[in-house]
Amino acid sequence: MDVLVLSLVIGSFAVLVTTHLALTYGLLRRPPWWRGAVAFVVVPLAPVWGMETGMKRRAALWILALCVYVAARIAAEL
Repeated sequence: MDVLVLSLVIGSFAVLVTTHLALTYGLLRRPPWWRGAVAFVVVPLAPVWGMETGMKRRAALWILALCVYVAARIAAEL
């Protein structure tokens, strides 16, 4: 059970970071470009602006990865 929880923590964090980078890169390539730079630093803005600019799948994956990560961290503490 511990291995499963650890795998979920590591895997969901990896997906979250990768998706965050993909979102910020996509925001940098769309006007206004400064949103990508701000979203890189202010992390919760990435899925919000991603939804607004049409990157709905990336933003949804970002949110899903965050939810799985939080749930796995809570499960790891129990």
